[in-house]
Amino acid sequence: MKWKKKLQQPQYALNSEKVFLTATQPAKSVYSYLQTTRLGLTRAEVEDRQLTYGKNEVVHEQKKNPFIVFIKTFINPFIGVLTGLAVISLVIDVLMAEPGEQEWTGVVIIAVMVVCSAILRFWQEWKANEATDSLMKMVKNTCLVKRAGNGEEELDITELVPGDIVFLAAGDMIPADLRIIESKDLFISQASLTGESEPIEKFPEVKEKQYRKGSIVELDNICYMGSTVISGAAKGVVFETGNRTFLGTIARNLTGHRATTAFDRGISKVSLLLIRFMLVMVPFVFFINGFTKGDWFEAFIFAISVAVGLTPEMLPMIVTANLSKGALSMSKKKTIVKNLNAIQNFGAMNILCTDKTGTLTCDKIVLEKYINADGSNDESKRILRHAYFNSYFQTGLKNLMDKAILSHVKELKLEHLKDAYTKVDEIPFDFIRRRMSVVIEDKQGKRQIITKGAVEEMLSICSHTEFNGEV
Repeated sequence: MKWKKKLQQPQYALNSEKVFLTATQPAKSVYSYLQTTRLGLTRAEVEDRQLTYGKNEVVHEQKKNPFIVFIKTFINPFIGVLTGLAVISLVIDVLMAEPGEQEWTGVVIIAVMVVCSAILRFWQEWKANEATDSLMKMVKNTCLVKRAGNGEEELDITELVPGDIVFLAAGDMIPADLRIIESKDLFISQASLTGESEPIEKFPEVKEKQYRKGSIVELDNICYMGSTVISGAAKGVVFETGNRTFLGTIARNLTGHRATTAFDRGISKVSLLLIRFMLVMVPFVFFINGFTKGDWFEAFIFAISVAVGLTPEMLPMIVTANLSKGALSMSKKKTIVKNLNAIQNFGAMNILCTDKTGTLTCDKIVLEKYINADGSNDESKRILRHAYFNSYFQTGLKNLMDKAILSHVKELKLEHLKDAYTKVDEIPFDFIRRRMSVVIEDKQGKRQIITKGAVEEMLSICSHTEFNGEV
């Protein structure tokens, strides 16, 4: 297909030239260049492109095989020392011993300590991973998409494909790499990608000098997955999804082996210290005993016993049990610890700064009542009507308050009120003004602007109020 030849790129590769070509396409030819239409993609086109490009997901750590996770619990310097001693004890006390004089005690004790420690660690970390996976399944990011035959609908961002038409509003996360085709006071924060704290204004057209400069992150009409809309509204066309996005190329470099924790480094130091003691003491004891007693085999056995005596067999079990107890205590505080070794890092903290976005509630609010400025109930439903017009005619995704207003009006069967008005203009919400406005017109030509926003912002711009029909 022509589409596949034009848009498909090698996995994880960011094609800078393609980004520039997409950015510099005239607004009139963007739809044809990206093989879509103003009405959006048809269902058949979406299914075909989903087969070609897969889900719109950035590369992340895959769920690990339980057997591999269990084996990795044995990969520990201290457990390595104990395993080595267990093997030596097995050879000397069992395999090389005379029949009837075989001694299994040392081997069994060391083996039990190692296996119990590994099982306890595996069980605790596996439960934490399962709990984390369950939480991840509860979280879904959606966006407003326009597709042929369905109109505008809110979809999970993983379902996006190149060519989809997406609508953006204040507070939205950019769901994929987009080419902006329409915008109104659109400001984007790219801090997660570039580190720049100041928002950048985006326009439908790119400046020619930017194309010559060669910086793809500064293109005026390109929005990258992972950035957020600070204010304004826009419409854009998806041109890259998943691992082919700018964020995908960054994420690929971040996945893989994680940095060692302070606990890992501490265990390694203790293990190396024990090994150094053994490397000094065992040969020393072996040669002293050999020269003084003349029985080199007995001297070797005694030297090995010294090595075993230097190693605290119970230490891995005690450490794992303490870490598990810490993880259990954290779980009672609603905190999941995926890696037991991270418990030590938690304990070493003096101050922990976190950023919580969203809410831990049902993510739904209900409109109970609407009141006048003096606190009395609005019997005429005038306030509800104005709130309904503002929520209905605004562009972009509806927030929880909008949904509550629209749902309440639907319950009262007053949705026909909107038929008497048409939208003239809109001033999108932004986090500086903290309010948004729509301009509507009735069939007699009367226009009015309806504004909603934070209480303190609204009061600061009001000069009059109305009580019982009087201003």
